[in-house]
Amino acid sequence: MRLAAIRRNGADTLAIAAPDGAEPGRVRFVPPDSGLPTALASPGDAARVAAAWPVLPETEAAGLRFLPPVRAPGKIVAIGLNYAEHAAEGGMDVPKEPVVFAKFPSSLAAHGDAVEWDPAVTSQVDYEAELAVVIGTEARRVAERDALDHVLGYTCLNDVSARDLQRDDGQWVRAKSLDTFCPMGPWLVTADEIPDPQDLTVRCRVSGEVRQEASTADMIFPVRELIARLSRAFTLRPGDVIATGTPPGVGAASTPPRLLRDGDVMEVEIDGIGTLRNTCRERTEP
Repeated sequence: MRLAAIRRNGADTLAIAAPDGAEPGRVRFVPPDSGLPTALASPGDAARVAAAWPVLPETEAAGLRFLPPVRAPGKIVAIGLNYAEHAAEGGMDVPKEPVVFAKFPSSLAAHGDAVEWDPAVTSQVDYEAELAVVIGTEARRVAERDALDHVLGYTCLNDVSARDLQRDDGQWVRAKSLDTFCPMGPWLVTADEIPDPQDLTVRCRVSGEVRQEASTADMIFPVRELIARLSRAFTLRPGDVIATGTPPGVGAASTPPRLLRDGDVMEVEIDGIGTLRNTCRERTEP
């Protein structure tokens, strides 16, 4: 099932795409007064909405106001250097353990939102297309063989990064957590529709030009291993997001660097999940 968080007539609720691509251009939505879940918190919520799909009202998909699929994640856990070629393009060794960092939940942005930065804060903004995993049930010290049982679904994420702040700060939190630097969505595809998250193609376009394209099969640490390893360090709770790392092709690794500019349009596309689109805007604060 493909679900999206939307705002319709001033109320936040869920939109559901037709199974198997039927009814193109139209979606069904959960009326806020229906008694059905209007936000995703667990696989049970998705199952209730799926069961009600045949009787839900329809609306045009065009013009929907999307929200991030997970509105208030407790954690956004990100993985660095999880593709060997991306590590190589940055002049770094292939990690023997996952490189774990975090993005503040306040950095979330939705499909269609502007990604904004103040040039007085950063002048070297870059894109990173990633597969994001949304946790559906609590995971603590889970085995790899059971790890995918804890996944609610998958979505697109852009780990927007301020390269100058990464370099100057010596760690990545500020560089990765500026407001709007975590676009996510628009669709969350439930785990039952993606039996193998290592069989997906991730690509990024900037103003129509393909900059990144790779298979999730190239991950150094696959999704099930990431969940197992992370859950040994801290509890993963429903709604937590894992950004699984970006493939090669980031702008900072080009010669000369090809960083983002005001007006650029970024598109993160993952086959079978959808396309996340955001426009870049420089904003000079007073």
